[in-house]
Order: sequence, then structure tokens, then C-alpha cells
Amino acid sequence: MLRISSSKVAQIILLAHELRMNSGEMEILTEDLSEDEVQTMGRMDDDAIRSFIGDLNEEEQTDLIALAWIGRDTFTVDEVDEARATVVSEATSETADYLLGMPELAEYLESGLDAFGISAEDEEDDIM
Repeated sequence: MLRISSSKVAQIILLAHELRMNSGEMEILTEDLSEDEVQTMGRMDDDAIRSFIGDLNEEEQTDLIALAWIGRDTFTVDEVDEARATVVSEATSETADYLLGMPELAEYLESGLDAFGISAEDEEDDIM
């Protein structure tokens, strides 16, 4: 059983999709900006997802990473406790920093929910 609600995961999935979409558009929009201006825009884009992840409690953050690992097939659903223990023992950075370093974060979380028999699409539809 997950210690983070599927609706919170769905919100992160939506934010991750939005962030990735904005990142692709940013290249076009920032052609004439200075490097400092581009960096400022990038930080503004990920503020919402960073804030959302930062507001999660420690157990929820642990399960979020474990869920992403299950989604990328590093662990299986049956190994969720091992995944959690690995998250705790190997944590070296903030949860948001680590997760935002995953280019396929949204897909990993969707696959992780699917592995638990939870429809990511249904959860996302409920939010929208």
C-alpha cells in the first residue's frame, strides 16, 4: 500500500507534464534572452512542482521516489518495502531535485501507479 495518495501523485504527474512542455517551448521563447534571464525563467517554471513536492511529508516523498523506481522497473510492486529502504539509505539530495532530474518522471509515476492497479488517467481526469 502506498503512503501517498494517488491524487497527489496525479497532481505531480500533471505538473511534470506541464514542466516538460514548457521546457520544450522555452528554447524557442528564449533565443534572444541573456543566460541569466533564461535561468530565472527555468526556476520559475519548476517552482510549482518543487513547492508541491516540498510540502509532502517524509513518508510521501519516500513513496514518491519508490513509485518512480517501480515505474522505471528498478523495483517491482512486491519490492516496495525494499525500494523505500533504498530511498532512505541512499538519499543524497532533496526529493524535488532528484525527481526533477528524471526526464521521464511523469511516465515513471504513471507506470508506477499502473503497477499498483491504479489508473493514472482516471486520477488526472479527476483533478482537471
